[in-house]
Amino acid sequence: MNRPADNPKRPTLRQVASAAGVSPMTVSYTYSQPGRVSAEAAAKVRAAAQKLGYPGPHPGARGLRRGRVGTLGVVLGERLSYAFDDPQAARFLAGVSDVCAAEGVGLTLVPITGAPTDAERVAQAAVDGFVVWTTSDDDPVLDAVADTGLPAVVHAGPHGRGMPVIGIDDRAAAAAIGQTAFAEARRPLVLGFPLDRRRSRHLLTGGDVIDMKYPVTRHRWEGFLDAWTQAGHLATQLRLASCPVNHSTEGETFASELLQGAEPPDAIAAMSDELALGALRAAARAGLHLPDDLTLTGWDDSDAAADAGLTTLAQSLRDQGAHCARVALGHPTDASPQHQWHIVARATTRR
Repeated sequence: MNRPADNPKRPTLRQVASAAGVSPMTVSYTYSQPGRVSAEAAAKVRAAAQKLGYPGPHPGARGLRRGRVGTLGVVLGERLSYAFDDPQAARFLAGVSDVCAAEGVGLTLVPITGAPTDAERVAQAAVDGFVVWTTSDDDPVLDAVADTGLPAVVHAGPHGRGMPVIGIDDRAAAAAIGQTAFAEARRPLVLGFPLDRRRSRHLLTGGDVIDMKYPVTRHRWEGFLDAWTQAGHLATQLRLASCPVNHSTEGETFASELLQGAEPPDAIAAMSDELALGALRAAARAGLHLPDDLTLTGWDDSDAAADAGLTTLAQSLRDQGAHCARVALGHPTDASPQHQWHIVARATTRR
């Protein structure tokens, strides 16, 4: 079924009724109670629907009489495969799915591509509520989610638009693990997430004026800066290597370049275990011994981090995902929106 090129929006039930020369009620009955419609009228409706590219009533409309659709939507500001490739996203979604299974509701992943159709995709989603995976301050899907009027919650930020935010205090957590990462360091580096939705690669210092649109990137960078400057060092001495995506290959490539440069870092604090594990491979290839030649920390305490002996910051993304799901499904909860975290010291740091 092809939608006409001059009518890019979803055709409405009333448009089908007008084209078929029948009432809107007849169109509705054709799909919901076909026994109440004559064969001739049904044929007109289906012919008009075929011509207009009308796929049938929106699934959400069928749930109005019972007050719910029976599905929770998760909005990912990433390619769809990210939900399965990224260990942290997988843990978070496992927590969401735990609640969905217990409640007997489905789970709909709503991928975001950066195209103008994103807002329409959100508006057309047949769900009872939304969980929004952390995104940028200027992401238009936040307005699209808010405009649905459905219960919605954002994981880790940004704040605003009347939607609660559930996560950890990223700045305080970064300041804490930064003290571990940068102890005795002279050339510290933060291996970080993208700055904005353009996802460009950057190498910056704490002295640069940086407009960071992703609150998770911004808050963690601020925390690492706190750790460094409060120890009596200059902000300009702390560098930020911003990777386009959260993937170990990106961390390995960027870290390898810097370790071979004129001022190789002697301490790396990564914003994720994925980036840190990439840096760990780069350090091994450079013949460095941890923690004597280089200290390294990650973030999230993934299974791979434990296997590698990586010092990291532990948080329960599964618990946060479950909390988000309960809020989005409209269940009251006494839990604080800020979850707990702690540092797991292993072999890649001196303490």
